[in-house]
Amino acid sequence: MKRATAFAAAALLAAPLAAHDFWIEPSSFRPEVGSVVGIQLVVGQKFRGEPLPRNPALIAKFVLVSAAGERPVSGRAGDDPAGSARIEAPGLQVIGYRSLDSPLSLEAEKFEQYLREEGLERIIALRARRGESGKPSRELFSRDAKSLLCAGSRAPSGEDRALGFPLELVAEKNPCAFKPGDELSVRLLYQGKPLAGALVAALPHEDPDAKLSQRTDAKGRVRLRLPKAGVWLVKAVHILPAPAGTDADWQSLWASLTFEVPAENPVGRAP
Repeated sequence: MKRATAFAAAALLAAPLAAHDFWIEPSSFRPEVGSVVGIQLVVGQKFRGEPLPRNPALIAKFVLVSAAGERPVSGRAGDDPAGSARIEAPGLQVIGYRSLDSPLSLEAEKFEQYLREEGLERIIALRARRGESGKPSRELFSRDAKSLLCAGSRAPSGEDRALGFPLELVAEKNPCAFKPGDELSVRLLYQGKPLAGALVAALPHEDPDAKLSQRTDAKGRVRLRLPKAGVWLVKAVHILPAPAGTDADWQSLWASLTFEVPAENPVGRAP
């Protein structure tokens, strides 16, 4: 009964929260090998949000990838955290969540504000050319979220990898070896290819207003120097015309990546 109630609440919350950010919060970014990590799905704004219980009807893929291979993240409908996974090998662990499409409609003013916030001025211009600036949005949206965990030693090996999501952020440097002030290099891929000109933002959990942002270059890459230790959220949005035959005008893809920058230098690195 408790799980069913939570599941129903999640369904009711989905509509008002749909246009906000979405990310993964593991119970630990530095788990021990052999431990079980709780994996929470969160929706909100400015890196503050509410957990979403597990909804099997929305899950296209939910996995943990490590040196031990790829395996599904287990859980039951209505669970919060939405999943859990045992850490079976040391090194970088990649959690990936891909949702199925969901419909969304926003009032014209809210949609235009959202487009400006996400650096999607080209969609604003396209709507203006079509005479649709005052028209509410009709979207199909999906979420591609990842989280990077460092298991075992203080500076475990391994690297992020593309999981085949339609829109995906891939870190080009292992964050387990980061220290405050290091440069984060991330590539944004759309259908496996670099996406140029997209706005990528990075928010520190302790001070989300200190957001860093940059547009991707021709190789889909941004380089952002992270001044703070702690947990970071990197995010991006891509919007394009909806496929023919769908009851929507736009297809929205939202990507996110979470990880932790340690406060101290990892073992083996000079201060």
